[in-house]
Amino acid sequence: MNCSLSQLRNKEVINSRNGCRIGYVDDLDVNTRDARVCAIIIYGRFKLFGLLGRKDDCVIPWDRIELIGEDTILVSSEGEFRRSERKKRRFFNKF
Repeated sequence: MNCSLSQLRNKEVINSRNGCRIGYVDDLDVNTRDARVCAIIIYGRFKLFGLLGRKDDCVIPWDRIELIGEDTILVSSEGEFRRSERKKRRFFNKF
């Protein structure tokens, strides 16, 4: 099955171990040397409508993906996925 990034963005990511909804695919991590997808990235949710920034991003390694279906992507994980920390930007430091 061939799938483009725009088709992946419409798929919901679900943890198959506990049935927890993780979110929707927002980005891909691609190794340009080997031309392989390393991970899918789900952006963190907004805090207070985006005024307080976002939560950390969820990075799911490609080898943790069990199944890519029509509407969902099933991933297997016993614990939390590695989250990349966002750089904290302060609003008042700009002035």
